[in-house]
Amino acid sequence: MEPSRRSMPTSRWTLLVFLLGWSLVGFAQIRLPRLISDGMVLQREQNLKIWGWAAPQENISLRFKDKNYRSKADQQGNWSITLPPQEAGGPFELSLKGSNELIVRDVYFGDVWICAGQSNMVLPMERVKERYMADIEQANYPAIRNFFIPTLTNVQGPQADLPSGKWEVATPQNVMSFGAASYFFARTIYDKYKVPIGLINASVGGTPIEAWISESGLQAFPNLLATIQQNKDTSYVNGLNRKARQGIVPRPSADKGMLEPVKWFDPAYTPKNWRNINVPGYWEDQGIKDLNGVVWYRKEIDVPASMCGVPAKLFLGRIVDADFAYVNGQAVGNITYQYPPRRYNVPAGLLKPGKNLLVVRVINQAGKGGFVPDKPYFLSANGQNIDLKGDWSYKVGDVFPPLAGAAPGGITLQNQPSALFNAMTAPLINHAAKGFLWYQGETNAGNPKPYYQLLPALIQDWRKQWKQGDLPFITVQLANFMEVDYLPSESNWAVLRDAQFKSLTLPNTGLAVAIDLGEWNDIHPLNKKDVGIRLALAAQRLAYGDQNVVHSGPQYERFQVEGDKIRLYFKHTGTGMISKDGEPLACFAIAGADKRFVWAKAEIQADQTILVSNTQVPQPMYVRYAWADNPADANLYNREGLPASPFRTDE
Repeated sequence: MEPSRRSMPTSRWTLLVFLLGWSLVGFAQIRLPRLISDGMVLQREQNLKIWGWAAPQENISLRFKDKNYRSKADQQGNWSITLPPQEAGGPFELSLKGSNELIVRDVYFGDVWICAGQSNMVLPMERVKERYMADIEQANYPAIRNFFIPTLTNVQGPQADLPSGKWEVATPQNVMSFGAASYFFARTIYDKYKVPIGLINASVGGTPIEAWISESGLQAFPNLLATIQQNKDTSYVNGLNRKARQGIVPRPSADKGMLEPVKWFDPAYTPKNWRNINVPGYWEDQGIKDLNGVVWYRKEIDVPASMCGVPAKLFLGRIVDADFAYVNGQAVGNITYQYPPRRYNVPAGLLKPGKNLLVVRVINQAGKGGFVPDKPYFLSANGQNIDLKGDWSYKVGDVFPPLAGAAPGGITLQNQPSALFNAMTAPLINHAAKGFLWYQGETNAGNPKPYYQLLPALIQDWRKQWKQGDLPFITVQLANFMEVDYLPSESNWAVLRDAQFKSLTLPNTGLAVAIDLGEWNDIHPLNKKDVGIRLALAAQRLAYGDQNVVHSGPQYERFQVEGDKIRLYFKHTGTGMISKDGEPLACFAIAGADKRFVWAKAEIQADQTILVSNTQVPQPMYVRYAWADNPADANLYNREGLPASPFRTDE
């Protein structure tokens, strides 16, 4: 029954009218998506959609450059206004008016690039600051802006907006959170064209490509569609995850180093029965068999007086998996997983002249544990360094017993098909773009063959979502990684690189080859500057129409059998193909019908073709180049300094 004013005290009736009026006004207020906000970059030289939400049928007006544009919200409260194409420039203001007024300030028109993938795309400048300190200090680019999207998932369907996020200008302070590869890309493009650049970074570490493709884009993958439908059942997902949580039984800590009366990191502790070990290195490679658990490391160092009384920095490379670092009994740092570099600040006054104690407590759950080789290990202060590599002492604090049985598996939402598209990509599709930068594949390398279909599906899906035709799509090919194999071998990473290479059959696609930019012991190689530059070279050709730029290294096109040799033909040879190091071409393998590959002699002929042979293979049929996880000796380049993509002639 509706309230009767006659039966209600005046004060209560007044309050009710006020609350109802307030709620209606609040509901009626126009609202903009997160992307349409202060500091944004809008795509130049094309019709632009400005959109948002309001009360049903609410009238909306937008004022820009002394012109008014009008719209009306539909029955669901959605509205949009189309701005005519604008030249590059800024800053400008957008004024919107409905029942309320909004002003969007500091707006630039330029080129918007959607940067997506997994951790290597989002790896921030902060992680590579020691390598690129000068670039960070010089990062005063008011016309380069970055919009970072935190990890979000949705398995129910596409979201209309983002819950958070803001545009940030490239300054020495802000740039530390920019993706390093995307920042160097943006800087290279801006330095050449002087056009404002907007980076929208939607990337999540350790995620598969299928999580970034929409449901409609996965129509050719019935197994993934079935998973999507299953995941829409909230009770099913919650039930699996509840069982998984129940299967995890907390194990009380039995680490002797933390349970004894004097902790092992305490300078007052007297070490007994500690053994020698080398740092860096994994303990499984130094006499400790298959240990998952806690291992303590200890080292005494002599510190000169000149390094004391000032802030210092402790570089401990990378550690698998987690670590706690102590200097003279004081904790100076802790990281809980293996990938970030260990760079711990040591406060002024903690170091003392003479003997100082370093202790590192390392916790490893699976695989080899310890200190990753070929990383920096030193103590730095006042312009001086103390090398920490070499002999340390160790003692096992705890041993984790093998699990008795596999716990029921839950669902990791960020790995589910379409889950990241729904939450992190769908809210972007109204924001016009210049193109896409894609840096992903490591997670799919365990099962690489579906990538031949999944990457084209992603490219076609996103182009369809943005409705701007064949927008440029540039992929970073997987870098070299893991141990070097000195015999021809099979490689999942090589297969996935080949799938990335084959995606170039789609129109307006590019490939930034990174086969020479990786690190054998780090899935997150630090050289992101050259990655950004190579992405920019591809963009100059595809997006900016610069036909004079050599944007790619040699790309295999076709082969021809000539007796006991095979001739390979290439495109994008620039001013000619070369061996980068002046040595004979390496990493070419040849095989006959049995596909037993052996290393081959490879000779560049007339700068444009390569003749491959091996007397052991008198009837050759197939050739492979750089077909390995880490083809460290691959040296085929063009004279412009760009490496050839790995390839195979056998399908």
